[in-house]
Amino acid sequence: MRRFNPKWYEEFGSWLEYSISKDACFCLYCYLFDMEVGGSGSTQEAFVGVGFKNWHKKDRIKVHVGDHKSAHNRCYQACQDLMKQKQHIDVAFSNISDQQKIDYRLRLKTSLDCVRFLLRNGKSFRGNDESTSSNQQGLFLELLKFYSKPNKEMSDVVLENAPDNNTLTSPKIQKDLAQACADLTVKAIVSDLGDDYFSLLVDEARDVAIKEQMAVVLRYVNKKGSIVERFIGIIHVSDTTAQSLKAAIDALFSKLGLSLSKCRGQGYDGASNMRGEFKGLKSLILEDNKSAFYIHCFAHQLQLALVKVAKHHKKIQDFFDMLQKIATVVGGSCKRKEILQMNQYEVIAERIASGEIPTGKGLNQERTLKRPGDTRWGSHFGTITSVISLFSPIISLMNFIEDEPKNETARSDAGSILYAMEDFEFAFLLHLMKLILGISYELSQALQRKDQDLLNAIGLVKVVKYRLQEVRDNGFDELLQETNIFANKYDIDIPNMNDVYCPKGRSRRRLESVTFFHYFKVELFNTVIDTQIQELNDRFDNVNTKLLECLSCLNPRDSFANFNKEKLIEFARFYPLEFDELADIPFLSSSLSNFIVDVRLDSDFGNLQTISNLALKMVEKGKDIVYPLVYLLIKLALVLPVATASVERVFSAMTIVKDKLRNRMSDDWFNSCMITYVERDIFDTIDDENIMQYFQGMKNRRMLL
Repeated sequence: MRRFNPKWYEEFGSWLEYSISKDACFCLYCYLFDMEVGGSGSTQEAFVGVGFKNWHKKDRIKVHVGDHKSAHNRCYQACQDLMKQKQHIDVAFSNISDQQKIDYRLRLKTSLDCVRFLLRNGKSFRGNDESTSSNQQGLFLELLKFYSKPNKEMSDVVLENAPDNNTLTSPKIQKDLAQACADLTVKAIVSDLGDDYFSLLVDEARDVAIKEQMAVVLRYVNKKGSIVERFIGIIHVSDTTAQSLKAAIDALFSKLGLSLSKCRGQGYDGASNMRGEFKGLKSLILEDNKSAFYIHCFAHQLQLALVKVAKHHKKIQDFFDMLQKIATVVGGSCKRKEILQMNQYEVIAERIASGEIPTGKGLNQERTLKRPGDTRWGSHFGTITSVISLFSPIISLMNFIEDEPKNETARSDAGSILYAMEDFEFAFLLHLMKLILGISYELSQALQRKDQDLLNAIGLVKVVKYRLQEVRDNGFDELLQETNIFANKYDIDIPNMNDVYCPKGRSRRRLESVTFFHYFKVELFNTVIDTQIQELNDRFDNVNTKLLECLSCLNPRDSFANFNKEKLIEFARFYPLEFDELADIPFLSSSLSNFIVDVRLDSDFGNLQTISNLALKMVEKGKDIVYPLVYLLIKLALVLPVATASVERVFSAMTIVKDKLRNRMSDDWFNSCMITYVERDIFDTIDDENIMQYFQGMKNRRMLL
């Protein structure tokens, strides 16, 4: 049966197009420009309208081409003109001279410098009144005037000295330049990732304009073997259902040329979203990619463990409620804050005069009272340390408020705070929670590092549980002594530990078997620490799956003491797409045997402590090339997410970039500003020339570079 011959592409490939669905040939040039050049004839109509199907009459194709005056060749010339920017009517109309090109380049470079500065520092661009008569035209125009003023060559081509139709200062030009900067920054990140594997970190938050914004961060191992987490975009989502979030991620990945098939891990904030949206997102991604293993954010699990202890132990809950009340009363007015500040100055001056505290640069700085929050990592620990440091100034402030005759509510609150703070039990809980949260705070800070790996994070959790158990077994006496010193310093009555304990506010009925010592040691100290340890076990033991057992065999500590080839092969089987059972697993087995002998004989690998260190050393020594499958195993272990701290940092930046005065930013404009502000280190590496060329190619410009 006669049909289209693919060899015709060799002769007519520049314009011939074949449609499989219509089983016909078409002319690309004539299809685009036939109406403009006014082509006619049966051959012309066949190649533009119904399509050419006379497969046995190849000569008709040559007839369609015709001579130099044919409709086909006129369409061809029109297409060539379209592809040549120099021949566009708007460019030709301006009749550009060489000097005009030089001036245009300098003017564009000046505007770009101002845009880069404002983007990098998260500043606004426009002003309320940008007219020439305004004395505050907005940061962009004011910076442009300030920047160009000392340079005569620059000032001669910008602002009022620029052509009226090409000043390069309009809001549209500013946004185009910002978009060029953001696009090239993301392209640099995607280029650094290449075709490698990554983990997906996602969270959503509401901005100042009450719009739901979803931040997307990628975690991967770069060419040097380092773990990096990079922000690639913030997306406005109309709702936070799993389907909407998945669709937004798919759209972003399609735009950037990424594929979820390369995703090997997912990390979400489960503490701030209890409706199951991210759980649903996890399931939708797993449907597409079974190897995208989900890891619940460690930092949030730790915070949830602390919050649960505070909510399920009555005394601890009352204690934190009192801390919240103290922070509320102290921050209730500017006058109270100033009184607290003056009281703090007086206390510091007295302690310096008595030689109790040293002096020096950076010492004895003014402290504020932090407000504890369930979703702010480390905030409870910060509040406790502030109360201990400001204990005397707070007492003085509460006495002052209690003596004020006007505000009965404030007087009542101050009285209840004084009653609580001057009790020994409050001082004991203050130091107990400082001890417990201090241990957990170190873990929280470590988990928020971008280069943290899953195996090391689990090890840090074990260290915290061990330290808590050690404190429970041997730390009570030291804690009680520290509390007694604190109580003596601030004239707090210290109970006799052998006396029978009687709760305040209760009947005078005495429980002969419960002494103060038993109450503080067993009912407070032991119970709180036991609850904390149990919560850590409940929340982190579910990570100790078969995957983690296999991961531990990659630990380089003590000359790879935990190395187990069988378990590492089992770990490889978690990723069937990367390790084929017949082709790769046998080779991996022999490669692991050679690898362990090699690294144990090499002294450079003797003192490594984490998988992250191992990856860096392998790249440095070139062993990632010698043992590619082993290095692939290590990369897959490193890309597994630990915490969503990088996403939380994006939301912190969001409050800077989009404030109350910039609450009407468009989504694209906001995304450009966020990318360049958060990924400043990548943005700084983008060359000005590349940005200008990208800007020039975004659309037709009045001038050429």
